[in-house]
Amino acid sequence: MADETATVAELQGAIRRFAEARGWEPYHSPKNLVMALASEVGELCDIFRWLTPEESRAAATDPQLRVAIADELADVANIVLLLSLYTGIDLSEALGAKLLKNAIKYPAPPG
Repeated sequence: MADETATVAELQGAIRRFAEARGWEPYHSPKNLVMALASEVGELCDIFRWLTPEESRAAATDPQLRVAIADELADVANIVLLLSLYTGIDLSEALGAKLLKNAIKYPAPPG
């Protein structure tokens, strides 16, 4: 699946089927998912922890780091999608609403 063609619903469906095939649904309470999300974000942070800003911008050009970043980013996205499923929150609607709130809170400078 590519970002240009995959929908949130398709990604959620794939993740749901993966979890169902393994009997993981009982462990997917919102509390457990949020705790797992924090853990996965920590693993992503670990990759960038001691890099300078310039090194962090270039990290994804290193083939080994790119794979590590992609793996952890996928883990984070996976859990975010599961959390939206198990809370019944439409992620696309939530993102759109938050962008509107942020546009009011952080207006673009004139010009």
